[in-house]
Amino acid sequence: MPSSTSEKLKAAIAAKAKALGFDVCRVTGAHLDARAAEGLAQYLSAGHHGTMDWLRETAARRASPDAMWPEAKSAIVVAMNYGPETDPLAVTRLADKGAISVYARGRDYHDVIKGKLKELAAEIVKRTGGAVKVFVDTAPLMEKPLAMAAGVGWQGKHTNLVSRDYGSWLFLGTVLTSAQIAPDAAGEDVCGSCRACLDACPTEAFPAPYKLDARRCISYLTIEHKDHIAPELRAGIGNRIYGCDDCLAACPWNKFAQSGREAKLTARDDLNAPALAGLAILDDAAFRARFSGSPIKRIGRDRFVRNVLIAIGNSGDAALAAQAEGLLDDASPLVRAMAVWACKRLLPGAKLDGLRALRMSRESDPAVSAEWAV
Repeated sequence: MPSSTSEKLKAAIAAKAKALGFDVCRVTGAHLDARAAEGLAQYLSAGHHGTMDWLRETAARRASPDAMWPEAKSAIVVAMNYGPETDPLAVTRLADKGAISVYARGRDYHDVIKGKLKELAAEIVKRTGGAVKVFVDTAPLMEKPLAMAAGVGWQGKHTNLVSRDYGSWLFLGTVLTSAQIAPDAAGEDVCGSCRACLDACPTEAFPAPYKLDARRCISYLTIEHKDHIAPELRAGIGNRIYGCDDCLAACPWNKFAQSGREAKLTARDDLNAPALAGLAILDDAAFRARFSGSPIKRIGRDRFVRNVLIAIGNSGDAALAAQAEGLLDDASPLVRAMAVWACKRLLPGAKLDGLRALRMSRESDPAVSAEWAV
């Protein structure tokens, strides 16, 4: 394809992307070099993926887009800014409130972006005749290395994408196509000697720059981890009940960031700083109703209330002890165990001894019994 024709095609695709609400649209080839696969292999070998076994199971296909879909020749990578309007960490200083990651305070971005990607893909088919597939964080595709290859930004030391224009606040989407489209220049890492993101992590989840141990990451622990959270990590979680933005918010490139402009992703008022007391009493039906259309819904009520109880235990607020005590007999061992932990941190010894005496002998779950015994 002549260069002038190729540039006109890319300009038309970029114009459509902008009209759909995307802030960045770049193109790269559908083949990632070996460094991405090597990095993934090292990550898996170190066990840094925790219980996310699908990463190991899909490693071969994840190595490169054309390994997943051999017909793919080009990748159109788009990004949508979701920069917060206010300090995203302000809520972490409110002990009786729950801190929800910025990305999860509005509608589920998967749904919002996928619909727009399908429209963009239709435009690409119309103009190129090539086959297309669309992806939004739901397939074995290494979106961040691909975005860096396309020049959307670069992977920072916190392993997330960083942009000169939007800082660390970008949602990514990808259209793979069998059409050959001239690639854009790759992104360049300009983190330099900065380590603000590494030092900001409350649970020390970065063993080295550009290395993340998910097993210590609050986002992993509060979202992906289905089991009990290790005692040594609970205090560091603070009041973060779904995800964590500390490393993202610490990035100096955020000084150039802007507030997101997609109305469907605007933060819900009730999710900016929700009261822990109200969240702790949610049963399954109330949880599903409260978080309808939100990404939070996918972790289920039990894991969510587990997280809320850790925040209550970290609050230092004796007024919240009643919420923890009320969950000591919950049907879920995940919830009961963290109710015990929260009570131990908030209740006086005599009251706690009485509760222990009532429940230890009838507790059937070993993990909950262990919490009482400590």
